[in-house]
Amino acid sequence: MTETSSRTPTTYASAGVDVEAGDRAVELMKAHIEATHTPQVMGGVGAFAGLYDASELKRLPRPLLATSTDGVGTKVAIAQAMDIHDTIGYDLVGMVVDDIVVMGAKPLFMTDYIACGKVEPARIASIVSGIAKASAEAGTALVGGETAEHPGLLGEHEYDVAGAATGVVDASAVLGPDRVRAGDVVIGMASSGIHSNGYSLVRRIAADAGWGYDRDIAEFGRSLGEELLEPTRLYTQPCLDLVTALNGDPAEGEISPEAPVRGFSHVTGGGLAANLARVLPTGLLATVDRSTWAWQPVFRVLSELGSVPQADAERTWNLGVGMVAVVAAEQADAAIAQLNAAGQRAWVMGEISRYDAADSRIAAAGEDFVQGAKGVDGGGVLLTGSYAD
Repeated sequence: MTETSSRTPTTYASAGVDVEAGDRAVELMKAHIEATHTPQVMGGVGAFAGLYDASELKRLPRPLLATSTDGVGTKVAIAQAMDIHDTIGYDLVGMVVDDIVVMGAKPLFMTDYIACGKVEPARIASIVSGIAKASAEAGTALVGGETAEHPGLLGEHEYDVAGAATGVVDASAVLGPDRVRAGDVVIGMASSGIHSNGYSLVRRIAADAGWGYDRDIAEFGRSLGEELLEPTRLYTQPCLDLVTALNGDPAEGEISPEAPVRGFSHVTGGGLAANLARVLPTGLLATVDRSTWAWQPVFRVLSELGSVPQADAERTWNLGVGMVAVVAAEQADAAIAQLNAAGQRAWVMGEISRYDAADSRIAAAGEDFVQGAKGVDGGGVLLTGSYAD
């Protein structure tokens, strides 16, 4: 039999978990979450699971569900250092929903997960407010989430975020390598900055140079930390609207394999060439002309500060291109006009052609050639020229 102890009772709170703080956080974030709810969201905040009325899927002849999950990576360390938490949600939503859009799918709903060392209600609510605002901009309902307190695993002011989303696309409208043709045009869409990839390199450069995040940088017109926290641009609605405008609505008839919007590439980890290679079929080559755009100041400053080789920068950062569309040549001008009208700076950056292993450019390319999924005989992406000043 256990002996009676005279010690102070051990409670969940004394172990480092404050249930009441979690409840206060829920109350503070509730309005932000509910602002994303469409009539399809059933119930309210606080249920064990989110419910979504999927009746709308009946309008599609053969609806396919698309799902994606991701996090923000070590960008959260900068948010914590700057004590700015209401922008990191845009990074989370962008990383998740725009991977779904690449398939031609419309993101329907999203959930989030926040792990922290200690629940500070105002901080948690600030994080969720960013997630909710970004979800609303992307037309995606935030139907639920979880905040977990992990004392002893994470520091008191540390946290990490992750999310998952589900979308829908008709089987006849799925975008991807099967649609890409020789003669297609590659269209770039500008990023807002670094987005959410390569921050381990960013933080190492700043640390080695002794630069604090509060350091004012003339090229940025603001502090280093503020520049690094620039939210990820959301491409969701402009890309979906482009697909509907040029390819049509599958509810009104099957989408032809020759529909002009062939596919998208979300430029995240691995950089432009590696991600564009993922949407190329065997036997095709995407040639991208670097001279069609210039690096944003953040990439120039960090590359020079850290003496980062160009090839390494290209494999790590988006370098100013956050999303790519592959479109039939005859519709390229219309696509660019529509994207620009929607606030997305877009331009022709390359073209698709037949891959020829004997092409002298490829033999001499070295790191400027990135193989496709099938290896060197399957095609890939060739980067040419020098970046604009």
